[in-house]
Amino acid sequence: MPESLPRPEPVGPHPERPAALALVAHGGSESGTDPAGRRGLPYWRMVPFARALTRNDGLAVFMLRYRLRGWNGAARDAARDADAVLADLHERHPGVPAALVGHSMGGRAVLHAAGAPGVRAVAALAPWLDGTDPVEQLAGRSLLIAHGDRERTTDPRESLAYAVRARGVTDRVARFDVLGDGHAMLRRAREWHALVTRFVLGELGFAAEDPTIADAMRRPGPDGLQVPLSGIR
Repeated sequence: MPESLPRPEPVGPHPERPAALALVAHGGSESGTDPAGRRGLPYWRMVPFARALTRNDGLAVFMLRYRLRGWNGAARDAARDADAVLADLHERHPGVPAALVGHSMGGRAVLHAAGAPGVRAVAALAPWLDGTDPVEQLAGRSLLIAHGDRERTTDPRESLAYAVRARGVTDRVARFDVLGDGHAMLRRAREWHALVTRFVLGELGFAAEDPTIADAMRRPGPDGLQVPLSGIR
């Protein structure tokens, strides 16, 4: 059976001529070549992040629909899907800036895809990383990483190491420790949602830069890349 194509699924009302784009990517599995489903918990966990962004006129928001459920080693299927969808969106909306948001495997996918034309900002939430992921594609981009300190699925030490390396190619890196929360981002859901919304809107020019995020970006690493999340609601 031929592979289905990855696609961007529109969320909420879409402006005819958007001023900016946002692509939201949910989590998946380390391996899995069965078709990606839409009804799983990883998908639905990211829907509130997408819906929060649709409240802004001029911003077109999409969920990334993968072909397959897994990352699948060197195939990097989720990253390939993100690349393909961003190329499609760029063709449809040339010159329009974009922000990427991803959780877990989706966080890894959007980090890999950050070099696509038009991308200004990337938010990686509890990203699944293993020390081999590149950072060069982040040059000229803004990066936000957040990880719960009760994480049991992905490794916060890896996202810290990644943020340190990313500071070598861009000076706009902020990383937060979300105290008391784990991989599902449920205990402090309101703050996760607010953090991402303020970051995306600030980087795309819909709002002023959030002072908490701006302060985190100015702090020297590595200690400055372990900022306890507070003051964002």
